Amino acid sequence: MSNATTITLKRTGDKMPIVGFGLWKVNRDTCADTVYNALKAGYRLLDGAGDYGNEKEAGEGLRRAIKDGIVKREDVFVTSKLWNTFHAHDHAKALAKKQLELWGIDYFDLFLVHFPISLEYVDPNHRYPPEWWGDDKKVHLSKVPLQETWTAMEELVDEGLARNIGLSNTAGALLLDVLRYARIEPQVLQVEIHPYLTQDAYVNLAKTLGMAVTAYSSFGPQSYVELGAHKGAKSLLEHDVIGQIASKNQKTPAQVLLRWAVQRGLAVVPKSNNHERLLSNLQVTSFSLSDEEMASISALNINLRLNDPADIDPRLAIFA
Repeated sequence: MSNATTITLKRTGDKMPIVGFGLWKVNRDTCADTVYNALKAGYRLLDGAGDYGNEKEAGEGLRRAIKDGIVKREDVFVTSKLWNTFHAHDHAKALAKKQLELWGIDYFDLFLVHFPISLEYVDPNHRYPPEWWGDDKKVHLSKVPLQETWTAMEELVDEGLARNIGLSNTAGALLLDVLRYARIEPQVLQVEIHPYLTQDAYVNLAKTLGMAVTAYSSFGPQSYVELGAHKGAKSLLEHDVIGQIASKNQKTPAQVLLRWAVQRGLAVVPKSNNHERLLSNLQVTSFSLSDEEMASISALNINLRLNDPADIDPRLAIFA
């Protein structure tokens, strides 16, 4: 496992890079250049979403890299996600097409349902991305069942607009329910996983089902500090346990955190607006942590979930 650089997806046999470049919070004004430089540095997976608000710019960076001969389209695994306001069948399909237009590409390698939460439709011509709120700054729920959304996702595969489909932020019980009616099973599950939230049971379920898991927020509280949502947790990048293991292996704390995930068979999608860190984050498939080191990192688990929609509105407690 230790030196694998891709995960083979069950239904299509597509090879998904284990280390991708995450586009959450990548600044719109520098996004095209950041994506271009990430591809130039060797990244071959871009993890985007409609909600990130930078798909057009990410697409510009990708197209420039293709034009300059750095990559071919088929070399790059492009992931995007469907937002909560577009769960109705026709909206889901229309938005997937809009997102492809923003990227300037013909298909997504992977398209995920961002959250198993259905919110009231907001016309993209009125406001895009709509985030969590209506114009009145309140959360408006909608009664679209996930089955309707998943049917639309399957049709995107039928029509060649998405090669693989999957779920994000979806707990075990709901995942098992999707499998009761899915004609095309989810291939990838993207969830928050870091040493403060190890999600062992979920990872084991995914492995049992033959589904790939992508861990996001690999650095734990780090991504949430500027949002004021780190919940008072000590930085994993400055944690003594991580620091000692990093020193011993002559790696950075970030590399150790990513390696811990990769060694568990997970894919990761770190983001950096800093080019040096962008490069070092990619170098995590060429070394291994000992069993003792893996166990001591996992022992930091406190079931701390940083991305919980219940913090926005108590009716959105999907992880309750």
